[in-house]
Amino acid sequence: QVQLVESGGGLVQAGGSLRLSCAASGRTFSNYAMGWFRQAPGKEREFVAAINWGGGITSYADSVKGRFTISRDNAKNTVYLQMYSLRPEDTAVYYCAARPYRIVVVSSQYDYWGQGTQVTVSS
Repeated sequence: QVQLVESGGGLVQAGGSLRLSCAASGRTFSNYAMGWFRQAPGKEREFVAAINWGGGITSYADSVKGRFTISRDNAKNTVYLQMYSLRPEDTAVYYCAARPYRIVVVSSQYDYWGQGTQVTVSS
């Protein structure tokens, strides 16, 4: 199995930035596509961004495109989500997830999940 631990969340004012990290252990990290999802109270978990095993292909939700950047460092077994121009509607628990090879945007297709990190954006 793959174990995932998110970090980097916190409280930030609208327009600010945060960088989330997800440290992976267990299986060979470089063979997995990685995704970021988020969930606010009373809402369904939604796709945010994903990156393939080699780091050369990325996908973003329309709501974050141009503001968020996903990246990975396979040598460090870590995936990142750099967030700029944060808005109150970005407030949620952010989760990282892993699956073999292919990028998908459906949460049920990911095999491993972290515990989440809270991001709160004040107006």
